[in-house]
Amino acid sequence: MPSLSVSLLLIGLALTVVTSAQKYTDKFDNINVDQVLGNDRILNNYLKCLLDKGPCTQEGRELKKLLPDALKSNCEKCSERQKTSSRKVISHLETKKPAEWKKLLDKYDPQGIYKSKFEKLNKSAQ
Repeated sequence: MPSLSVSLLLIGLALTVVTSAQKYTDKFDNINVDQVLGNDRILNNYLKCLLDKGPCTQEGRELKKLLPDALKSNCEKCSERQKTSSRKVISHLETKKPAEWKKLLDKYDPQGIYKSKFEKLNKSAQ
Protein backbone atom coordinates (compact mmCIF):
# COMPACT_ATOMS: atom_id res chain seq x y z
CA MET A 1 0.00 0.00 0.00
CA PRO A 2 1.41 3.44 -0.84
CA SER A 3 2.70 5.60 1.96
CA LEU A 4 0.35 7.73 3.97
CA SER A 5 1.45 11.16 2.89
CA VAL A 6 0.55 14.66 3.80
CA SER A 7 -1.46 15.72 0.83
CA LEU A 8 -3.74 12.80 0.54
CA LEU A 9 -4.19 12.72 4.20
CA LEU A 10 -5.59 16.16 3.66
CA ILE A 11 -7.98 15.11 0.98
CA GLY A 12 -9.01 12.00 2.88
CA LEU A 13 -9.64 14.10 5.93
CA ALA A 14 -11.47 16.70 3.90
CA LEU A 15 -13.77 14.00 2.66
CA THR A 16 -14.27 12.37 6.03
CA VAL A 17 -13.69 14.68 9.00
CA VAL A 18 -14.10 17.99 10.72
CA THR A 19 -12.10 19.08 13.74
CA SER A 20 -13.07 18.96 17.38
CA ALA A 21 -11.14 19.34 20.64
CA GLN A 22 -9.86 15.79 21.27
CA LYS A 23 -10.69 13.77 18.17
CA TYR A 24 -11.77 14.75 14.71
CA THR A 25 -15.51 14.47 14.42
CA ASP A 26 -17.08 11.56 12.58
CA LYS A 27 -19.60 13.94 11.00
CA PHE A 28 -18.35 13.16 7.47
CA ASP A 29 -17.35 9.52 8.01
CA ASN A 30 -20.35 8.30 6.04
CA ILE A 31 -19.17 9.98 2.83
CA ASN A 32 -18.54 7.30 0.24
CA VAL A 33 -14.86 7.87 -0.54
CA ASP A 34 -14.94 5.37 -3.43
CA GLN A 35 -17.75 7.33 -5.04
CA VAL A 36 -15.84 10.60 -4.71
CA LEU A 37 -12.68 9.03 -6.13
CA GLY A 38 -14.70 7.64 -9.02
CA ASN A 39 -16.13 11.06 -9.91
CA ASP A 40 -13.46 13.30 -11.47
CA ARG A 41 -15.63 16.40 -11.24
CA ILE A 42 -16.06 16.10 -7.47
CA LEU A 43 -12.48 15.01 -6.84
CA ASN A 44 -11.09 17.84 -8.98
CA ASN A 45 -13.19 20.33 -7.01
CA TYR A 46 -11.60 19.12 -3.77
CA LEU A 47 -8.16 19.33 -5.34
CA LYS A 48 -8.80 22.87 -6.58
CA CYS A 49 -9.96 23.86 -3.11
CA LEU A 50 -6.86 22.46 -1.45
CA LEU A 51 -4.60 24.12 -4.02
CA ASP A 52 -6.38 27.51 -3.69
CA LYS A 53 -7.46 27.30 -7.33
CA GLY A 54 -11.21 27.15 -6.76
CA PRO A 55 -14.00 27.49 -4.22
CA CYS A 56 -14.30 25.14 -1.26
CA THR A 57 -17.21 23.18 0.11
CA GLN A 58 -17.80 23.09 3.86
CA GLU A 59 -15.73 19.89 4.01
CA GLY A 60 -12.94 21.48 1.98
CA ARG A 61 -12.79 24.52 4.25
CA GLU A 62 -12.66 22.29 7.32
CA LEU A 63 -9.92 20.20 5.75
CA LYS A 64 -7.79 23.25 5.07
CA LYS A 65 -8.20 24.30 8.71
CA LEU A 66 -7.48 20.78 9.95
CA LEU A 67 -4.45 20.06 7.82
CA PRO A 68 -1.70 21.73 9.86
CA ASP A 69 -2.76 19.93 13.03
CA ALA A 70 -3.22 16.58 11.29
CA LEU A 71 0.23 16.84 9.73
CA LYS A 72 1.97 17.86 12.94
CA SER A 73 0.25 15.17 14.99
CA ASN A 74 0.61 12.32 12.46
CA CYS A 75 -3.18 12.10 12.43
CA GLU A 76 -3.33 11.19 16.12
CA LYS A 77 -6.88 12.54 16.30
CA CYS A 78 -8.04 10.45 13.33
CA SER A 79 -10.26 7.42 13.78
CA GLU A 80 -9.26 4.14 12.14
CA ARG A 81 -11.89 4.73 9.47
CA GLN A 82 -10.44 8.15 8.72
CA LYS A 83 -6.94 6.70 8.47
CA THR A 84 -8.17 3.95 6.13
CA SER A 85 -9.98 6.48 3.93
CA SER A 86 -6.90 8.67 3.84
CA ARG A 87 -4.73 5.77 2.68
CA LYS A 88 -7.25 4.97 -0.04
CA VAL A 89 -7.27 8.55 -1.27
CA ILE A 90 -3.48 8.75 -1.23
CA SER A 91 -3.14 5.54 -3.21
CA HIS A 92 -5.66 6.79 -5.78
CA LEU A 93 -3.95 10.14 -6.23
CA GLU A 94 -0.47 8.64 -6.43
CA THR A 95 -1.51 6.24 -9.19
CA LYS A 96 -4.32 8.05 -11.03
CA LYS A 97 -3.45 11.74 -10.58
CA PRO A 98 0.31 11.97 -10.00
CA ALA A 99 0.59 15.57 -11.24
CA GLU A 100 -2.04 16.76 -8.79
CA TRP A 101 -0.47 14.65 -6.04
CA LYS A 102 2.88 16.38 -6.66
CA LYS A 103 1.21 19.80 -6.46
CA LEU A 104 -0.35 18.87 -3.12
CA LEU A 105 2.99 17.66 -1.78
CA ASP A 106 4.74 20.79 -3.05
CA LYS A 107 2.21 23.00 -1.31
CA TYR A 108 1.66 21.17 1.98
CA ASP A 109 4.99 19.40 2.48
CA PRO A 110 7.71 21.11 0.44
CA GLN A 111 10.54 19.64 2.56
CA GLY A 112 9.02 16.14 2.66
CA ILE A 113 9.05 16.14 6.46
CA TYR A 114 5.51 14.87 6.96
CA LYS A 115 5.64 12.46 4.02
CA SER A 116 8.64 10.76 5.58
CA LYS A 117 6.86 10.42 8.94
CA PHE A 118 3.74 9.01 7.31
CA GLU A 119 5.75 6.52 5.27
CA LYS A 120 7.33 5.17 8.45
CA LEU A 121 3.97 4.96 10.21
CA ASN A 122 2.35 3.27 7.22
CA LYS A 123 5.09 0.65 6.99
CA SER A 124 4.78 -0.15 10.68
CA ALA A 125 0.98 -0.49 10.29
CA GLN A 126 1.33 -3.12 7.56
